[in-house]
This record gives sequence, structure tokens and C-alpha cells, in this order.
Amino acid sequence: MRRIAAVILLLCLLAGTACGILITEFCPDPYLPRDPDEYLVLEGEGVLDGFVVSDGEGGFRFPPGTQISGRLVVARDGPAFERTHGYPPDFEIEEHTPTMPNVIPNGNLLMANQADELYLYRGTTLLQKVAWPADVHPREGQIHYLEDGVWDPRPLFIGQSRFPAATFEDVAVTAFAAPDCAYEVFGATVASAEREILVNVYEFTDRAMAEGLIRARERGVAVTVLLEGGPVGGIPPEERAVAGALNRSGIPVLMMTTTDVGHAKYRYDHAKYLVVDGNTVLVGSENYKPGGYPAPGLQGNRGWGVCLKDPGLAAYFREVFLFDTGGGDIVPLEGTGGEIHTPWAPSYTVEFAPCRTGGARVTPVLSPDTSHLITRMIEGAEESIAIEQAYIKNQTKYELNPFLAAAINASRRGVTVQVLLDSFWFNIEGDADNDEMVDLINRIAAAEGLPLAARLADLEGNNLAKIHNKGVIVDGRAVLVSSINWNANSPGFNREAGVIIEHPDIAAYYTRVFLDDWEASCAGGAGDVYGVDRLKIVAAACILAGLAALYLYRRGRT
Repeated sequence: MRRIAAVILLLCLLAGTACGILITEFCPDPYLPRDPDEYLVLEGEGVLDGFVVSDGEGGFRFPPGTQISGRLVVARDGPAFERTHGYPPDFEIEEHTPTMPNVIPNGNLLMANQADELYLYRGTTLLQKVAWPADVHPREGQIHYLEDGVWDPRPLFIGQSRFPAATFEDVAVTAFAAPDCAYEVFGATVASAEREILVNVYEFTDRAMAEGLIRARERGVAVTVLLEGGPVGGIPPEERAVAGALNRSGIPVLMMTTTDVGHAKYRYDHAKYLVVDGNTVLVGSENYKPGGYPAPGLQGNRGWGVCLKDPGLAAYFREVFLFDTGGGDIVPLEGTGGEIHTPWAPSYTVEFAPCRTGGARVTPVLSPDTSHLITRMIEGAEESIAIEQAYIKNQTKYELNPFLAAAINASRRGVTVQVLLDSFWFNIEGDADNDEMVDLINRIAAAEGLPLAARLADLEGNNLAKIHNKGVIVDGRAVLVSSINWNANSPGFNREAGVIIEHPDIAAYYTRVFLDDWEASCAGGAGDVYGVDRLKIVAAACILAGLAALYLYRRGRT
């Protein structure tokens, strides 16, 4: 087959013809002022004689004999493009440096930010047209790209990665739940490091976790920490104190943020994982805070996490880390001195020990790269779906969250769906948050008679600080453990990290944790798994009782 492909390519080149040459990528509205780094990409095989790219007002052709073999980048300003992307384009439209090849312009091709079009001609034959906002929806910093004949199958912005989906077999797994045994597994994982620890976490304010990394550094382990540079509410003083302690021990602390030389790759670096010695990954839903990884016997958040041992899986996450720590949006976080305050927490009775097993099938889930795997997981359910989330936000007033929509559609084909949401004050005091979402889900269930129910977690009854989880269990066989919130932003615009684990023991473990939270919340106003709202039953019973009393009262008067 390779010989046949080579012969076809040679014939194409000799004949001076094109083999599927198309515009496959363009960015009309980059971050630099006045957009000097706007660009487009052609892909294909052949000679570009006779090819013209135009926006209907201006355009360009290529120098005679120009050949394309794969990907060819044309930027308006070559040095500006290189400043943004870290490598030079193949051609520039405007002549800014004598060492860079130029296309042959005809008029002035300037891609407008909000509305324009690109045409690709060969001679007088129109080969391709892409227009915005008709074919793609423009947004500052967004790269529009063609994949399998579809424009923009997922959001992609300048500097972001394009990691493909991958699955790893025969992985050793240690599953854990917060607050019960999260710190136990984290501490053991860090203590096992001999060469390298790479940490990427949204927020880091826990003194004990910092001390574990410092001890690793003292025994010769190379430790690097990446944090979000602009978390909601700003970087707290406790995190600056943690960064200072890590800095003083020789651990570089980096943060992702927009700078003079680079726009932040993601809206938030919201991932929560670490990679140890190129063979172990610890990933979960919790930040490195006292509530996420509390000391044993102290109250904290409900979260899920896993420690995974597999060199291939660890290499995948290590590559993600190295990609994200490159570029002009990564700068040192200068810490401060002083003590790191640890807030008081109530006592907690541990219920769940870690669950260890081997032979698991593990698929990483990255946002925004492979968030679609969550939808695929839910759509593949045949019997049951259990969802435990900090919150669920719909896309718009009239459009359901796509993950939730997939779960509701699953219930319409007979899959039993349970949804448990946090009830901490900041998730129920608004006009469109978790209590309204629970009500909406249960109303849909009641109206359609679906095996679907939602509940608010009873935090006090189960002695939890809050539900911070972002987990899903499907059919008692597969589990999502992740940092991905169910809103419009997290799957498409943040850097998030998670894994789908396929193993019955791991699914059974998290099912026990979920049911413990679910059953403790039965008095919280939610229905059973067949969509019956218990509040409505109580209300109906009260009304019937009142009518009966009125009837007896009137009968007694006659």
C-alpha cells in the first residue's frame, strides 16, 4: 500500500496536479493588536502553480514551482506569527524579513474578525469556500480548523494542545475517596518518588501536601509545580505562602497567566494531577487544599481520585504537563514568607479505605481536547448512570447541559439515572443553581415517566463540607474521575484532566461511595429512581387529608 501511495504522489507531482489541497486552518482574530499574526494553512500534496487564495477583495498566489507536501502555513507577518506560535511560517504575505519566503500578493488580503470569507481557486475553478459567521463562529484567539470534513468540531484557541484520545490496558489502580483516605494515597504516592514529580493543580494551599513535596526535593527528587495564575477570587495568601515555602526549598513554582509575550492558553488551568517518575499518575477532582485532602479523621469535601501505575499512561500525562508549561504564558509565581494557615475542621469518621486492583482499562480525558469522551461514555450506557457533581449549569435558558442531556436521553431508553448535586450555600442561594436544577430534572422525569431522579446532597447528614466531585459511573463497569465541571466553560475552554476507568472493582467501589451519599440525602426533597417526586406525594397527601377532614366536618354538621 505504501508503494502504491508513493506512486500516486509521484504521478501527481510529475503531472503538476493537486491531490486534495484544501484550506484546513485559519485564525482571523489572534490576540496581538491589529492582528499581524493572522494566518491560514493549506494541506495536501502537489504543485501550487495556478492556486489562488482570496477573500473576495485581495489575495495571493505562490511563486512558480512551489510544492506542498503536507502542511503549509501562510501568515500575514512572519515575525509576528513566530512570536505567537514559536516557529516561523512557510510564507508571509507582507514582506517583513528578507529571509522568509513571500507569496505573490494581488491586492490586500486582510481577514476581518467578525465577518469575511476565504476562497481557494485553481485557475478559475473554485475549489473551496469558508465564510464566517456562516461556517464558523468567530471569537478572539480562536483557531478554526477542518477535521473529517467538519469545521471546528471542538473549540481550539491559540497555544492549546491537540492531544488525541488514547487508551491504556492492564493499569494498576488505587481508587480513593475524599475526605476518607485522599491524603493517605497522596502522601504515599509522593513518598514513593525517586526522580521526578510534576504537579499541575488549580489551587494549592495545603501545608502538609507542600511539606511532602519539600521532603521529596530534599532527598533529590526534581519537583515542578504549575498553578493557575488567575483563579476565581485571585491567588489567596495561603497559596502565596505555599509557593514561598516551595521556592525556598528549590522547587520552581510556575503559573499560567496572560503576559506581555503570551496569552494564557486556557481560560483556567483547572486540572488536578501529578506525575511521578514517569510511571505513576495521581488525578482527581480535588484541589490541593485542606478540604480536598484533609488529614485522616477530619471533615472535608466529597471528591474522587485515583493513583494509576502504567508507564505509557504516565508518559501521556507527562507530555501534557510539558506542553502546558511551555510558552510565553508561563511565568514564575513568587511566593511570600510566613506560616501557612490551616483552617479548623470538624472530626470525621472514616468509612472508605483505598481500593487497589490491577488489569484496568484507562482512557485519559482532557479538556478541551477529548471532553467528548464523557458524552460518548454516557451515550453508551445500557443499564445505569450515577452522576455526582458539584453543580450542573445549562448552556442557555433553553438548552440543557450536553452531558445532562445525554443522561436524560439515556433514561428515555430505559437506563436508570441518578443525579446528586451539592447543597452548600453558594450552590443553592441563586435563582438558577442546584436546587432549581434538581427540580427541573425531577419535573422532566415526572412528566415523561422516566427512570430518572435528582437529589441535593444532605451534607450535614453525611458529615461532608461540600460535594466537589465531578464523577460518573456507568453500568457498574466504567467510572469517570476528573476535574471537569458540568458547565459551558470547563469542557471547552479550560485545561482539565481526568480518566475513564473500566474495571468492575473500581466501579463497585465508587458505587458504594455514591450510594452512601445518595441514601443519606433521601430526605432532601428528591425523588426515587423512577422519577416520583416525594415532595409532590407529601403535598398531594396533605391536600387529600384536608379535603377528607373538610368532608367529615361538613357531614357532621348535617
